[in-house]
Order: sequence, then C-alpha cells, then structure tokens
Amino acid sequence: MSGNLWVITDGKAGDEAQCIGVAEALGLPYEVRRVAPRKLFSLAMPHGPIDPADSPNKPKSPIARPFPKVAIASGRRSIPYLRAIKKFSGGKTITVCLKDPRTGCKAADIIWVATHDKLRGPNVIVSPTAPHRFSKERLAEARANPWAEIASLPKPRLAVLVGGNSKHHHFTEEDIARLGDGLSEASKTHSLMITVSRRTPDALADRLRQFGARPNHLYWEGDGPNPLLQYLANAQGVVVTTDSTNMVGEATATGYPIYGFQPEGGHKKFDLFLGTLRGMNVLHPFPGLLEGTTYEPMDSTPVIADAIRERLQRG
Repeated sequence: MSGNLWVITDGKAGDEAQCIGVAEALGLPYEVRRVAPRKLFSLAMPHGPIDPADSPNKPKSPIARPFPKVAIASGRRSIPYLRAIKKFSGGKTITVCLKDPRTGCKAADIIWVATHDKLRGPNVIVSPTAPHRFSKERLAEARANPWAEIASLPKPRLAVLVGGNSKHHHFTEEDIARLGDGLSEASKTHSLMITVSRRTPDALADRLRQFGARPNHLYWEGDGPNPLLQYLANAQGVVVTTDSTNMVGEATATGYPIYGFQPEGGHKKFDLFLGTLRGMNVLHPFPGLLEGTTYEPMDSTPVIADAIRERLQRG
C-alpha cells in the first residue's frame, strides 16, 4: 500500500476543490489522479466499468499500483474508478465519494451528500453545504494578515463572487444590467472586492471591471495569486451569483451574510440547495437590502475528514 492519498476526478475544478479540501484537512500527502475514459465507457458511467485502457495493471493507468490508503473521488466518471481501486486493492484502500454517486450506499466506504439529496445510510454524511478549502484556520490567518490593497479598503466590505453561463444558467442582458445596477447601489455604502470566472460573459466582465477603476473597490483580472481567500476572510458580507453551488457553499464558511444573485435558468437541485440556505436565514436576495445577520460558519470538510481518520484508526 502507498502511504499517500489520491484525489480522483475527471478534471472539473469544482469537484477537485472539494476533494482537495478534505485531503488538506486530513493532512495526508495527496496526488491528483484525473480520469478520461473513452466516450463509449463514459456514457455508461457511473454504473458501468472503467475504461479497460485504464486497468490498474497497466503502468500508464491513472489508478496504477501501488494503491493509496485513501482515495477520494467526486463526479460521475470517477465512481467506477473508485470501485476498481477498492476491488484491486483487496479492500484495503478506504474509498470516499463526495456527492451522490447515483449507485447507492455501497459505492464507497464513506459518502458525503448535500441535505437536498435523498441518499441516506450508515456510511452517508449529510450537510447543507459541500466540503471546500476555506477552513477556519486559513480564514483566520488571512484575516490576521490582509493584503495591503485590502487593508486599505474602508469597511464594510463586500466580496463579490461572479460565475457565468453554464448548462443550467445564462446571464441575459437584463441580468447583466440588474447585477451591475445592484452593485452600483451597494458601492455607495460598501467597498467591493470582485472576482469573476472563466465562465463569466465578456459583457458582464466589462461592466464589473469598471468598479476596479474606481477608488475603494477591487476587481481581480486573473493575474497573480487568486485573492478569493483574502476577499472572503476580510469581507463583512458576500454577494455571489447562484449558478454555482460550490461558490455559494464556500461563502458560508465566513459566517457573514450572503446575498445571492440569480441569473436566468435554474435546476431542481440548485433550487433545493438555495432554499435550504434561505430557510436558515443565511442567504438573502440580491439586489436587496444588505441587512443580513451573522451565523455560525458552515464547513462539512472537518466532519468528513474526522470520519476518514476514524476509519483509518479502525484499520
């Protein structure tokens, strides 16, 4: 058995971030193993087998021996590989699945699912938000050591996390105008610290970039270190577009009010997730009054890490 930990995904950034967050909480050295099954096998996943070209007996396989003590996976295409690791390791590797595997409780030794998912079982951990990399320790350190450009911003400050177009959401011209106008109003009373993503439409990025040219506001162009941790740690509230459950979940680690901007579109699971946070008085509409209250920071990451440690101790 290898002494390390494997993170197994098909390369999706959100899935990888969840797995790495748990790996970091465990404190074990880890490797990221990305799978890319051929289309025929991909279509049959998560129920089907791994791509035979990726057999662990082949030296270039993403799951080539020696197997790790722990394998953490997320995403539909990773599930067959998790099953294969369990089988070929003789059951010695502890397998962990983040998000509903869609194949039942036997998909892994430990499974995490969101509250709005239906899967339940003795090995299933349930929480409102997903694991992430923004631990209370990292946030506290960033809060104690703010970057100079952030420390100079007047309080209150708003971190503004902007996603973009996706399978289920689309930013229309009306959405872009509504978000821009809402931030213009917020900028009268708050300093804005804005980040965008690769999915952000150009027209929206252009509108938001204008805030960065004004005093007391920041706009990250994507150059240099990612400021997201610093923005979250040093904000007194978070505006986030609700096209990404990961972004919304990461914001809950702050314990500060979250104001969600909903673009065109939606999905049942998104709606259930957002509804859970609204019911907890954590998520509020944006544009709207910036009067949300603080709450106990939310982070399922250490809970999952503790469950893995307990399993490791049992042998």
